[in-house]
Amino acid sequence: MAFSTTNSYYWKGFRDGAPFMLVAGPFGMLFGVLATEAGLKLTETLVLTATVFAGAAQLTALQLMQENAPTFIVLASALAVNLRLAMYSASLTPFLGGAPMWQRAFAAYLTVDQSYACSIVRFETEPDLTIPQRMGYFLGTVTPVATAWYSFTLIGALLGARIPESWALDFALPIAFLAMVTPMLRTSAHVVAALVSITVALLAAGLPYNLGLMVAGLAGMIAGARMELVLRKKGLWT
Repeated sequence: MAFSTTNSYYWKGFRDGAPFMLVAGPFGMLFGVLATEAGLKLTETLVLTATVFAGAAQLTALQLMQENAPTFIVLASALAVNLRLAMYSASLTPFLGGAPMWQRAFAAYLTVDQSYACSIVRFETEPDLTIPQRMGYFLGTVTPVATAWYSFTLIGALLGARIPESWALDFALPIAFLAMVTPMLRTSAHVVAALVSITVALLAAGLPYNLGLMVAGLAGMIAGARMELVLRKKGLWT
């Protein structure tokens, strides 16, 4: 009976996560194409995707690698982009913290925007779920996303090898970032963080190894957090 209910919640999660395939698929294909155009071999592209499993961080790392930035800078920048996942993990800990270590490690690897967004809503709506049910649901949400991401990255990498370099698909990189960021501007704090990041990035554009990106990211996070505190004090934050 317990297995049946866990399996049921897995498929509930799968249905909730399935629509995100419409985003993960094209985005994965774009990354595969850009990685190939940047000179990465098929194996290198797939290893990067499997080990990082985070679109924004992968694109950031790819851009810095194209600029021949030191490995430390590449890793630090990718980590900075993924700092939000640490907050996601902290938010999920009260619900999944009682699971076995290997399950928590697996869930940590699979924690992305889509799996977190679906899961936290479900867990808060149904607080009486057992840990196996929660874990089943979480894994269900990320299954279609991960499948689409891996599969279409492979397709993009194979396709990219057949696209002439003269097509210069690099222009798609900033467009992809804009497409990811724009839907996230839901509150004043988000808008302030974005504006500060843009301003600082422009002012710090001359820093070597694209360090302006890290400086701008930190400035944006500080500004956004400060704005959130101001809104909370005024009772305007929901």
